[in-house]
Order: sequence, then C-alpha cells, then structure tokens
Amino acid sequence: MKKILVANRGEIAIRVMKTAQNMGLKTVAVFSTADRNAPHVKFADQAVCIGESPSNQSYLRGDKIIDVAKQLKVDAIHPGYGFLSENADFAELCETNNIIFIGPKSKAIKIMGSKLAAKEAVKQYNIPMVPGIDEAITDVEKAKTIAKNIGFPILIKASAGGGGKGMRVVEKESDLESQMKRAISEATSAFGDGSVFIEKYVGSPRHIEIQIVADSHGNVLHFFERECSIQRRHQKVIEEAPSSVLSPQLREKMGEAAIKVAKSCDYLGAGTVEFLLDENHNFYFLEMNTRLQVEHPVTELICGVDLVELQIRVARDEALKINQKDLKIKGHALELRVYAEDPLNDFLPSVGTLETYKLPVGANIRIDNGFEEGMDIPIYYDPMLAKLITYGKTREAAIQLMIHAIENYHVEGVQTTLAFGKYVCEHDAFRSGNFDTHFVKNHYTPKTLKIETENEARIAALIALKQYLTDQKLLRLPNN
Repeated sequence: MKKILVANRGEIAIRVMKTAQNMGLKTVAVFSTADRNAPHVKFADQAVCIGESPSNQSYLRGDKIIDVAKQLKVDAIHPGYGFLSENADFAELCETNNIIFIGPKSKAIKIMGSKLAAKEAVKQYNIPMVPGIDEAITDVEKAKTIAKNIGFPILIKASAGGGGKGMRVVEKESDLESQMKRAISEATSAFGDGSVFIEKYVGSPRHIEIQIVADSHGNVLHFFERECSIQRRHQKVIEEAPSSVLSPQLREKMGEAAIKVAKSCDYLGAGTVEFLLDENHNFYFLEMNTRLQVEHPVTELICGVDLVELQIRVARDEALKINQKDLKIKGHALELRVYAEDPLNDFLPSVGTLETYKLPVGANIRIDNGFEEGMDIPIYYDPMLAKLITYGKTREAAIQLMIHAIENYHVEGVQTTLAFGKYVCEHDAFRSGNFDTHFVKNHYTPKTLKIETENEARIAALIALKQYLTDQKLLRLPNN
C-alpha cells in the first residue's frame, strides 16, 4: 500500500491524511465544486474534482471515486464517516476493482446495516437486547398481547424510518390503542409505511458505546467506552471517555459483549458497538456502526493509540501488535462538536462566512478542524466545522480545560454550538455525572443560554471599562 484516496471532506479527510502521511503514504483528495478551495484539498498530495456541490453528484458517487482511484493508481480508499462509509455496495465495488476498502467487508456492513439482521446475528451470543419483537406489526390486539408480555412502559417505533417520527411512549394499556393508531398514521404519512415495532421503554437511558478493532488474524480488541448521552435531535454533541458511571466490572462486561458483536459478523477494522444503559445499569445492544466514529479522538487520547493507523495496518493484513491486557485507561478526554448551528434557534444550521475564525491553542487541547477564516459554510453538507477535544488527568481537569478552550475559540459570521458546549460543561447535572440522553430536554432552553450569554457579556464589558479607566488614570499621572 503506497497511495490512499480519502473519499470524504472537511476535518475527517485531513485527520486521515495526517496519519497516512506520517506512515509514508501518498494521499489523494476528492472534492466537489463547493469545496474547491477547502483545506483538505490543499493538504493532499493530489486532488481531483468529482462533481457539483450536492453530495449525490460528488461525494456519494462511488463510481466516479473508483474511476479516479484507478486513474491515479490508488491502492486503498478510506471512506471516513458519513457519505459512503457504511455503503455495502461501495465496499463491494472496491473489492471487485481490487482496491482495498479501509473498513469491514461488505457482508459485515450489510448485516449490521439492518437492525433486524444485526439482532439476528448477535442473538446466538446471548447479548442483552431491549425486550421487544423482531417483526413489524399493525395489529392492535397483537400489540396488546406483546405489550403485556414485555411490561409497561413500552415504546412504539416506526419500522420504516427514524428521527422520532411514528414514535410513542405508552405508559399503560388503556393508552395503547390510541397511541398505536397515532404512531401508524404518522409513520404512514412520513414513510409511506405504517408498520411499527414494540420495545420496552428505557426511561432514563445513557448512550454508551464501545470502540473495537479486529484484524484478519482472529484478534479482536476493545478500547473501552465513550459516553455519548449529551444529544440534540438524537445526535451527539458532546462525548467523553471514560464514562463517569461504569464500574470496572461493568466496563469489562460491555467490552466483552462488544467483542462478541464483532465476531458475530466476522468484523474487520475499527467499529463501534452502541448500547443503552438504563438507570439500574443494565445494558442493551442497540446497533453497530461499521466505520470510524466522529468521536474517536477521545478514545485515542485515553488509550494512547492512533485508530486510523490501526485501520490502515489491519487493511494491509497486519496483525494487531497489542493485547487486551496491555490497554489501560489513562486520564479523561472530552469532545465538543463545533457545529455552525444556532443553539438559540432550535440548533438550526447557520449559513454564512467565517469572518473571524481563531482556534484555541495550548497543552492538551486538540482540534480536528476542516475550515479557515474567510471560508463560506456550504449548505450542502453536515454543518460541523471542527471537533474541539481536551484531555486531563481527571474528568474535572478535562472539563475546566474545555471551558477555557471554548472561551478562546473565536468565531464571527455564523452561530455555533460553542456557547452551548460551555453551558453544558458548567451545568451541575453534567459536572456531577448525573445525566442521561434527556439532558437537553430536561435542563436546556434557549432562554437560559441567552441570559447566561448576556450576563457574561455584561461582566466582560464592566471589566473592560474598569481596565480602561485604570489605564486613563495612569496616563494622567504627572512625571516624577
């Protein structure tokens, strides 16, 4: 392997290229017309335009990417995350064109890409799953029987889609019929398919995921957990490692379960197994993400590994040179996804030009960044600008450093999630570790953030005024 094409953009493209170049590998960037002057294009050894701005005309065009790879004699393709990273057909296309796909085989992507197929695959390993049914239904009487067996409260979920559409929490049997009819109606309207699943409702869940890496020589390792419970619209905003609530025994159990999930689909490379953890610390398998995660840096910092390097080595058919017993958690890491979104307006994307874009610097501050001052934020893609990561010997130290880093991250021209990140880091519920995936719903309103931001601005103005008056007084002092 001498040359890698990175089939992605922004911070993850640069992140992958840095490791590839450190390993002595040549890199190829692909880009859309909107990204012609983007940093990942300048960073690569070679760069090729693959289409117009919309992703379905560029970054999602697997056929074009394969053509570029063949023309430039590329040995391997790294998909990053998003776009084609979990596309089994693209992985297969790489395989048939004798190009190494830096990720799992297409078969594993297919299995874990279907919630039903994934549950079927892991069932034989006795991995805990949220009690429920493995079939879609529309029959209310059948639903009542299932709900009684599972026990209330239950969750009705649309089988054909997500995003909260066709989802209802039912506390008691008398509400089941009406809620199910609403869920079916909503699912039909949103997805054209009214069939629904029924699961036990986990009331106060935490979202815990386990990082695994598997090679082609039978070795599968877990790299401990990441806590991903701070979310908005079911998407993570702040992640940390390790979790503040896992005991060493529970950590080991969940790690072993994640390894079994990887073995169930003959997994290869880096992947993440996601679990729900209830208020009694019972864990349940949710799904497997068959790629590198956005939040992988926090694992790298606490384990002292480069996960992209491990991905590349596994893709080169090398055996993992570390054992499970060699892996130890050292310190604590925190990541804030810096999105061009307005937390005062329901986290809607904020489009504009980065008039000011100054990054914080300092020991134990890491920024995986994909933008520069003066750039426009394209409307065609995910609005993440960068990932701000801090590391400390303790969780408290990592949180304090994150607050300091946020205060020294200066962005003008668009709204960002920086102020929201600071709000979370200063909140008692987060600092105490006593929170779940409902943090935003339970503790956050735009009004509280606005008041806090205005108070900080007022204090900053008073400090500046005091300093100005002090300076003026010094200037007026007569010379001795």
